[in-house]
This record gives sequence, structure tokens and C-alpha cells, in this order.
Amino acid sequence: MARRFIDLSVPIENDVKSDPPGLEPSIEYRDHKSTAPLVAKRYEGLKPEELIDGEGYAIEFLKLNTHNGTHVDAPWHFASTMDKGQPAATIDVIPLDWFYGRGVKLDFRHFPDGHVVSAVEVEQELKRIGHELKPYDIVMVNTSAGKRFGDPDYVEAGCGMGRESTLYLTSRGVRLTGTDCWSWDAHFKHMSKTYSEVKDVKVIWEGHKAGREIGYCHIEKLHNLEVLPPHGFTISSFPVKVKGGSAGWTRAVAIFED
Repeated sequence: MARRFIDLSVPIENDVKSDPPGLEPSIEYRDHKSTAPLVAKRYEGLKPEELIDGEGYAIEFLKLNTHNGTHVDAPWHFASTMDKGQPAATIDVIPLDWFYGRGVKLDFRHFPDGHVVSAVEVEQELKRIGHELKPYDIVMVNTSAGKRFGDPDYVEAGCGMGRESTLYLTSRGVRLTGTDCWSWDAHFKHMSKTYSEVKDVKVIWEGHKAGREIGYCHIEKLHNLEVLPPHGFTISSFPVKVKGGSAGWTRAVAIFED
């Protein structure tokens, strides 16, 4: 049986509208010629031009935060506690079986930017695709933001997942979710409007904050979700082990057994 892989991750790169101003990644590239002097000086009497092809090595220096690129948020990012009062887990201690399992895709591309998905809307979509959630299903949320990565409005694009919709998933044993948006919640531009209307802090990052009740992780800045079927694939999304980290970068992949 052949395996087919679909990359669900965005690259970390310079000069792409992938994060709010001040939070963008930065990469300094050094090529083989520029590092030749660094290599040569380690060897007595060796000149850079005497190296094979006069080359050293290629290397990159990155300035990142743990939420650049496609990454997995840990419960510690959401709050200091999870599971109704237990210390929130950092990304390096999450059980590995959370990050590999049956994939399910919910298609919410029709919702407008800033819409907060309800539990009823999740239930309706699951019924439409004919899937009953099982513990450790990995649920991917496909929004209108997926095709807008790199566009000036990407960060504010797509619908968000609210407290009710998040708890609908986690109460059924889902421990890893994902979205092609910049954030699991609606962007704070939209949240601020809601807060102005209701004056209740519970609407601020309500999807994230649902982790205080049931601990879970979610992946942000996914890509290519529109090419996935509703189910019938496996997700692999192991995060980088950042000690005490609120998140870890990941190469998320959908795997098909053809």
C-alpha cells in the first residue's frame, strides 16, 4: 500500500504578511562563500580560497517567537491552569499521542471574517460530512483565511472558534485541533468589537481560554486544508520541544494510505 503526504505547513520566511507588526520572523542567510573565512581560520595556514570550490557552508540565523510559522499552542499559552485548576502543561510535556491520529476536516470557508463558530455549527458540519467524533481525533478547521496567507489582510481573515465550539470538541476527547487562520479565535479586531458591545471579558480569546476547563492544544497557520477530504487521513504534527514553552513549531502533514 502506497503512502501519500500533503504538507499542511507554511514556510518561515522574510517579508511575508504572516503576523502582526512587530511579531514577524526574521532570517539572516549566510552562503558558502561568506562562511569560508570562518571555516578556514580553524585550520593553521589554510586560506579560504583553498577550500573545495572556495566554499564553507550555508547557515541561517533566525529571530523567531514560538508562534511564528505553523506551530502548536500548548495549554500554557492559554492560561496558567488547565483542567479546572491543574497547572497548565507546556509544549515539552504534552503526551506525544496527542500529535498523531485520525484527521477530520470541518469546512467553514463560507463563514465571514470574525464569525465565531458555535457548537451547533460544529455539530451540523459533522452531520453533513457523516463523521462521529472519537477520542484523539485531530480536527482541522478550514476557513477563508487559508487561501489568503501572505495577503495584507491574512492576520485578520477567517472565522474563529468560540468557547462552546471548542468545548464541544474537547469534551468528546479531541486533544489537538488546528486552523488555517492566524489564530484559533477570531482576530482581536473582531473580538474588540464584541467586547465593546457586551463589556464581558469572557469574549476575549474565548476559544483559547476553553483550555482552562479541558486542556488541549491547537495548531495555527495551517495550509492546504482545502485539498483535504472531510476524513480518511492521518495527521502528524509533532512540535519542537521548547523547554517550558507556550508553543513549538511543527511540520504538519496529512498522510493517506492509497
